[in-house]
Amino acid sequence: MNKGFYTLLAAQFLSALADNALLFAAIALLQKMHAPDWHEPLLLQFFVISYIVLAPFVGSFADALPKGRVMFISNAIKFIGSLAMILGMPPLFAYGIVGIGAAAYSPAKYGILTELLPPNKLVSANGWMEGSTVLAIILGAIIGGKMAAVNPQGAMILITGMYLFAAGFNMFIPKLPIDHTIPKKDPLYILGDFYRSFLALWSDPLGQVSLAVTTLFWGAGATLRLVVIAWAAVALNFELDHATQLTAAVALGIAVGSVIAARYITLENSVKVLPAGIFMGILVIAMVWVSEWHVAAVLLFFIGVLSGFFVVPLNALLQHRGHLLIGAGHSIAVQNFNENLGILLLSGGYTLMVKSNLQINHIVIIFGLFVIISMSLINRLYRRQISACQDINTK
Repeated sequence: MNKGFYTLLAAQFLSALADNALLFAAIALLQKMHAPDWHEPLLLQFFVISYIVLAPFVGSFADALPKGRVMFISNAIKFIGSLAMILGMPPLFAYGIVGIGAAAYSPAKYGILTELLPPNKLVSANGWMEGSTVLAIILGAIIGGKMAAVNPQGAMILITGMYLFAAGFNMFIPKLPIDHTIPKKDPLYILGDFYRSFLALWSDPLGQVSLAVTTLFWGAGATLRLVVIAWAAVALNFELDHATQLTAAVALGIAVGSVIAARYITLENSVKVLPAGIFMGILVIAMVWVSEWHVAAVLLFFIGVLSGFFVVPLNALLQHRGHLLIGAGHSIAVQNFNENLGILLLSGGYTLMVKSNLQINHIVIIFGLFVIISMSLINRLYRRQISACQDINTK
């Protein structure tokens, strides 16, 4: 790995730390305001709607400028959203502003990997990126959950400062040649360009499978954090500050799974990790029989291990296929559109179940079954594609 990659890693860590701390701080603020319970998963929907609406434009934006500059601008938008929350803007709207910055940030932070590093380093680089992100989730849970429970205003000030430090690191990311710039800046052309990129990635056999898996993973993973908080309150009698530590156990597991994947899984063998997703769903359902926090922490840790093990190689595969087919920024924008649509739909389903007063154990079972069925269908799709390719090659 070169120096530019480690500068990127530092910037990504600080920005992700602030993003995750802000989520839990916003939840604490909603609880302090005595907002309805279903407002908490609604936070995610306000955050991810920007990813979906802006997806056609942020990929072109990321590919049209040096990606370090894009990350700097994006962090500035996040800073404004965080500052707005300090100044009294309702958490849902302020977190939505942060979502705009995050939507622009993501294509640049992942797209630059394919420009900084050769293909044989991508799985390892993704392992580092996911590992640093998971560490940010763990520390973010502590800062956002524990500190916000005691001093929400102080937590918000600290989080806002993190965005400033992240922007400082962005300024030192190497300026690389601009890749896959669009010939026109007309909005209709950009929408058409995004649509063509969308079709190109979904039409590619390997791109299709990896995109389906990462979409499911991020939708399920984001919703799982909220499910764990609600489940811990009922099954373990945990308050928010302790429940966030259980979400950190999942994050720690993802870090371990990411390291294992980076060490043993190559880009060529990345699709072989698909069955791990099915086992993850089985472990999620097992949560309903847990009533002791030590057991819960171990179970959630292994859920995280399986998550990290199967998503990191497929994320690297998707980046590689996307870079070859449509350009790094365009590829990540399509990926973000699909993944955040997954988050919007799954968190929306969870919001409706909470609003309908469905018991949390029933929600956990539904959630686990959805993961098992979805991963089984994706695994079957991949095997059918492989079989079709083998038939063509034998003719």
